[in-house]
Amino acid sequence: MKTLNNVNEQTDLLRFYRSMLRIRLFEEAVADVVEAGEIRTPCHFCIGQEAPPVGVCEALTTDDQIFGAHRSHGHYLAKGGDMQALMAEIFCRSTGCCGGRGGSMHVIDTSVGVMGTVPIVAATIPIAVGAALAAKLRGEDRVAVSFFGDGATEEGHFHESLNLAGVNNLPVLFVCENNLYSSHMGIHQRRREDNILKSAEAHGIVGESVDGNDVTAVFEASKRATARARAGAGPTLLECRTFRWRGHVGPAWDYDVGVKRKDELKDWIKRDPLLRCRQELVEQGVTEPALADLRQEVEEEVAAALEYARNSPEPMGSEVLRHVYSEAA
Repeated sequence: MKTLNNVNEQTDLLRFYRSMLRIRLFEEAVADVVEAGEIRTPCHFCIGQEAPPVGVCEALTTDDQIFGAHRSHGHYLAKGGDMQALMAEIFCRSTGCCGGRGGSMHVIDTSVGVMGTVPIVAATIPIAVGAALAAKLRGEDRVAVSFFGDGATEEGHFHESLNLAGVNNLPVLFVCENNLYSSHMGIHQRRREDNILKSAEAHGIVGESVDGNDVTAVFEASKRATARARAGAGPTLLECRTFRWRGHVGPAWDYDVGVKRKDELKDWIKRDPLLRCRQELVEQGVTEPALADLRQEVEEEVAAALEYARNSPEPMGSEVLRHVYSEAA
């Protein structure tokens, strides 16, 4: 695991670990209620790939803006979104972060810079570029970040966005969470070469590939990228190589997509980003009781979010057209 180079090393690592643990335990709780049939909204889990959202968002300010895709519970939480509002949204309750209208795949909290997530592959990449262009035109010290999977790099939006951001030297960070599978198809079945990083060179921008299960490596690379963006040095493509443990959609362990992925999963579980961070903390002197207390604190937070969502009302049927048409007309 990459080592941090500052005096707050243990404090930073503890914060990273806590943030990843919140995502892991939150999603495991959601997986349980999906399997129990308590909620019906489609859920895409990022269990196993918690390090990229945490490592990147730790390098951002509250004013920086992020844009995501369908697998974005982790990004919402890592950027500071309210856990209870996220759980309520997944339960489609009126207290959810989108009033219960968005479900798992559409989450937003503009107060902390979570500008929106949508399941259309690559759809928010150009929107992040637009946000970066707006920040530059307004003279704002703000970075825009686009999170997407490796499948999105095979869409035209991806290349058009890198080109436009490069030509205009925009303050945007393109974060590819390369979990090696687009839905159920492996990267070597879709591409002649495993060469997503070369897209940066093709469009004349900086590119960097990191171990996406090493939260400090992701954090350090993101700090370099955001520093370049704030200094006017333009965009960066950051490839975080990682792996999801659950199915493309739903909580089932993804054993239905072929023997090859099943074997890969066994290897990637050994590279658990939380376990690696936990081991580093223990080596630095953090005690087992302290880590147990931290886990209990997070478990209680998740339990409170579940109770809040279950006790929240559903949206009123009379409000079904609210936000669809302008109320000022």
